[in-house]
Amino acid sequence: MRERYSEPLTLDDLADAALVSKFYFLRVFTRVVGVTPGRFLSAVRLAEAKRLLSDTELTVVEISACVGYGSVGSFARRFTEAVGMSPIQYRRHECGAARWRDRGDVCGLPPGPHGSLLGRVTADGVSAGSWYVGVFDSPVLQGHPAAWTTLSRPGPFTLNRVPAGDWYVHAVSRDASGGGHGPADGPAAGSAGPLRVTAGATSRCPELAVRRPDWSRLPLLSELPFLERPRPAA
Repeated sequence: MRERYSEPLTLDDLADAALVSKFYFLRVFTRVVGVTPGRFLSAVRLAEAKRLLSDTELTVVEISACVGYGSVGSFARRFTEAVGMSPIQYRRHECGAARWRDRGDVCGLPPGPHGSLLGRVTADGVSAGSWYVGVFDSPVLQGHPAAWTTLSRPGPFTLNRVPAGDWYVHAVSRDASGGGHGPADGPAAGSAGPLRVTAGATSRCPELAVRRPDWSRLPLLSELPFLERPRPAA
């Protein structure tokens, strides 16, 4: 999928590559990775689109075709949902840092019942300049966080005013030296969920063990300045 994301890959194609039945492949892949092959492929395509928008002068139409979308409208809609801004906004970086700066736990969601979430980030062999912990509605780190915080080092965290509901918690490191977009050179990460947050109560998150990425790590899609590489000046 990481090599042939531009092709119209089917579940049969993927299962044939793994030399197993499609039903066995679907079951084992989803258990190991945490999402279905189709959702993983979509995330790979959108992560590559982010790279092309940052590193090339290809048009949005060209990029849409490069990452396997037959409709530029569908591509733009999926990109906006996952990243939090349109492809054009992402390239111009119009929203970026100002959107989340100094927002802390509250990310502009409508008021409503909320609770707190306590947890701990651990890391083995990961050296980072800063750490990010966010609450999202997806096992893929995409869209807008319902609550978030940053840490100067691994350790305990508290997220207040988390809307009641079921959430996924993602912890991501940002190396002081920066990082790339590929599965082996991106930020280290760890996830847990789904977790139930109850209004007026304090919930506990399982330990978030941050590890270096491998083939099974889902791409990070949300546009967060904390995770993005610096872009060269125009």
